[in-house]
Amino acid sequence: MKNFKTILLGIFTISLFIACSADDTVITEDPLATSETAEDALEREAQSKGFFQSLKALKEAKILLSSIRKDGGIPYNVFNPALRFTEAQNVFLPSVLGIDFRIDRSVVPAGPTARFPMFQGWETLPDGNLRKGYYVITEASDRFMAKKLGVIFSPRMAASVGSGGEQKAYFNRNGRLVFEGSVDFSPKRSLVAGAPDGLLFGFPPAEANPGAIADSKWSSYVVLPSGVVVNAQLVANSTGIHDRIPNPNGNSIEDQDDLNNPNLAINQASVVMQLLDGWQDGKPYYFHIVTDTSDPGPATIELGVFAPRLANLPTFGLFPGGSMLPFSPTANGRTTDTDGFGVQGLNTASLSDQQVQDPTNTFPIDPRDERYAPMWDAHVTEFTVPESDRPILRSFDQVNQLLEEGILIPFRGNANPSPLANSLSDLLTATGAIINCPVITQPDASVIGSQIGIPLNN
Repeated sequence: MKNFKTILLGIFTISLFIACSADDTVITEDPLATSETAEDALEREAQSKGFFQSLKALKEAKILLSSIRKDGGIPYNVFNPALRFTEAQNVFLPSVLGIDFRIDRSVVPAGPTARFPMFQGWETLPDGNLRKGYYVITEASDRFMAKKLGVIFSPRMAASVGSGGEQKAYFNRNGRLVFEGSVDFSPKRSLVAGAPDGLLFGFPPAEANPGAIADSKWSSYVVLPSGVVVNAQLVANSTGIHDRIPNPNGNSIEDQDDLNNPNLAINQASVVMQLLDGWQDGKPYYFHIVTDTSDPGPATIELGVFAPRLANLPTFGLFPGGSMLPFSPTANGRTTDTDGFGVQGLNTASLSDQQVQDPTNTFPIDPRDERYAPMWDAHVTEFTVPESDRPILRSFDQVNQLLEEGILIPFRGNANPSPLANSLSDLLTATGAIINCPVITQPDASVIGSQIGIPLNN
């Protein structure tokens, strides 16, 4: 009988311990515990659906997020994110740490900016040696990895695998990504606007020297060991920093590549980058960043990295096939604001001192459409009418209408001789240039002038 009572007491004690443990799990606010719960939930879902590549990708995502914590940053937690966004803010990249929506450059010289988690990894130099570098991730081709990392899901990036326009990366024993290629940030950006040529002026530039140049193996479409593709862009290494990281002192050439720039915070694993404006579906504030391009001209105009390997991505002028998405800059847009819609054009940007004015290009869809891809296939237009008669191009429907009317024509410098039929435009030709433009947010006008989260490093 005594043994029986002892057994009962033991069972009661164990039950009480389990109950208390369950209660602790429910009410705990320990971020690590929450992170584990989120991880388990995502892995269970992927396993139940037989997505074995996603299971591998989730493990890679865990390694990446752990490195952010190790470096003093804030790793994204899908079940308990640091920021929650309103419908009016309309943020596409959940892991962003803060956004400054102020656009008045007399108040904020850099214009609108966003602060991103920043990862530490290694580049492989042409001589085979390794160099430490810092990068951001904005998209992933796997839905589960995208959710875990808090980045945009872009399944069409997977079409880049095997094209020669991507690069591979692997994790070393310390959980750091090692890339096949590298980027040199030391060149000083310079641009000489083009002379007038009929209705063209400013663009194409007479001379374009990008502020950063990648080697032949670098691509920001990076294939991980799992086979998943992420859009990972280097923003700094010992040679300097990305030109889209604004310096509080201004945009002078002397302030480029300053590794002491407070907008690059290695000890906080975060970086602040300038946002470019654009138009989509008749709406402004299509805020995106420019990371790298396949052509030195747009790399110089839009302060990106010239990465020639991107030119191998499939396929110019084709949509929804391939790994790119058409968009439409104009070669000779309006240089003065006559109706409150601003200015526009590669010419306007080329004529801008130190590229204070963005081209404000026209885009077809936003990242919630799974046809979206961050690599944009440029379809440049050219106005045939005097500048006083040129409207601001605000949607693809408008572009197509003006093409039909002859007010716009395909830019004479477009590489492809004839249009390829696609669901966006069968009247435009592809230029042959690719610009990597991850879209971060498209806020309502009511949000402009505000700030969310922590938009600056501490």
